[in-house]
Amino acid sequence: MTTGSLPSDREGWAAFFSGYSRIVLVANSEQVDIVSLRARYAEDTLFVFFNKVFKVLSEPFEGNALIVARSSPSGANIVYRREVDAVLRLLRGPGFRGIANLRAGPREVFSRREEFGDAEVGFLDLCEIFDDFYPRTHVPTSGFALAFWLSEACPSSRVVLAGFSSRRSDRWKLFHDHDWTFEQILQRLLIRTGALDSDGRSQDAEGVERIAARFPQFSPAEIAVVSAQVLSERLEGTNMAIDRLMSLTRLHGRIDGFFRRIKPKTRKQKASEIEAKEARGDRPTGG
Repeated sequence: MTTGSLPSDREGWAAFFSGYSRIVLVANSEQVDIVSLRARYAEDTLFVFFNKVFKVLSEPFEGNALIVARSSPSGANIVYRREVDAVLRLLRGPGFRGIANLRAGPREVFSRREEFGDAEVGFLDLCEIFDDFYPRTHVPTSGFALAFWLSEACPSSRVVLAGFSSRRSDRWKLFHDHDWTFEQILQRLLIRTGALDSDGRSQDAEGVERIAARFPQFSPAEIAVVSAQVLSERLEGTNMAIDRLMSLTRLHGRIDGFFRRIKPKTRKQKASEIEAKEARGDRPTGG
């Protein structure tokens, strides 16, 4: 078990992370190979995992590790889903540093320290960091939020992204709460400037770089403009195909909507509805 206590303010967390020369952020992705990651990075590297760590760990992790527990309107996800024990079973090695309960959206609330059992817990509030630039219709993913903040708060530490592809798979879905396209754009820009490192390169980015290397007569700006035009045309074609599919599956959607309405609501959904009513100024009426 970890020794000492974890901080509960950004300054304290900046000092904590700055104590490591290299920090590897491990996404819950099928592209992650934990054995390979451990073999390629030094023993003093800090590995940061997120929420359902059992998606990428099949056995206890022995290196320096921190788990980020993302909050929601109902508290930390691993708390209200009763997954704390399952998560900690895979991380209670000699290098386990504890849990960082992360808040990155204005409606998210921290869980109580005692709800995480006997693990060391600290609290990191990054909400206001994204007020001036992240799309207001979405909230940042945990990995993006922490990576972006670390790139500014801990410039002396090398922050490595492992498995941050934002790609949907048969096993894991992407939640619409987050703007994945926005995050990928900024993430790749930060990698290009050296503010972040990537463990493994994007095939798409590599293709564009190969064009630039093979055809030096085209400037990076020209390649970027043409790439944007091609992507725009392909996206429009995809939207047309989606419209056709939606027209064909409209009846299935209505049936699905009916069964979703009669399905008992989760604690998270109930909390969200209460907050939405309070935001509108609704008040319960007496019976």
